[in-house]
Amino acid sequence: MSAPPPPRSVPAVTAHPPARSVPAVTAPPPAPVVELRNATKSYPGGVQALRAVNLTVHEGELLAVVGPSGSGKSTMLNVMGTLDRPTTGTVRVAGYDVSALSDARLSALRARHIGFVFQHFHLAAGRDAVDNVADGLLYAGVGSRERRERARDALARVRLDHRTSHTPNELSGGEKQRVAIARALVGEPRLLLADEPTGALDTASGAIVMELLHELNASGTTVCVITHDQQIAAALPRRVRFRDGEIVSDDRGTTAGSDDRGTTAGFGVTVDGARTDDTEAGT
Repeated sequence: MSAPPPPRSVPAVTAHPPARSVPAVTAPPPAPVVELRNATKSYPGGVQALRAVNLTVHEGELLAVVGPSGSGKSTMLNVMGTLDRPTTGTVRVAGYDVSALSDARLSALRARHIGFVFQHFHLAAGRDAVDNVADGLLYAGVGSRERRERARDALARVRLDHRTSHTPNELSGGEKQRVAIARALVGEPRLLLADEPTGALDTASGAIVMELLHELNASGTTVCVITHDQQIAAALPRRVRFRDGEIVSDDRGTTAGSDDRGTTAGFGVTVDGARTDDTEAGT
């Protein structure tokens, strides 16, 4: 009987050191939409409109800059919107230092990143809603046909797609303001600055405009409302209060409140229910 074959040799298993973990690369946070550091604004005669203002507005915020007449909030709007440069201090918009830019580059920055809504609409008489909104893209290098298409889309966002061919004298006050909002939005800015957006409107139309600003913010637009109205400010999640050119408080958190149906307290703004039509309201 033959002997069994010798057992096969098993190659030695060489242990490998555990793989070294590679630290995750964290992307830097996006630059604030607007940042002011020790910003001042003075005028001849010793007028100090802004005094060492520090403010940071991040992407997606909804805030009010609130104060009485003469408090500096309108100057604040002009500085945030790059319509004015600070006398001293630093203002950055989308990461760019405003003071370091030429007038041409500053205009381009403003056209790309900032939309404005004013109390008195500033719509061109005799031009329909589409043309008024399309004018918001005049300096954006967009062709005429695309401007009008984007204008119609913007009007639909503010629920005016049924009034596109109407001129300002055929629109109610609330509708004019919504056309102005559409014009501010048509260029898809990062920041919407609304200066007393309900100041020329009755209560019902003002409620619709504020509801619309809430909706636009919920879709991603950063919205800053400049107002003297404490009730409007109280309904926003951040309130920056001005007095004598200085920020005296910067509050975040609980607003004036919403009931279970989504109505913003003090405005009669219904988010998920029946909406008031400002055409029918007669404004």
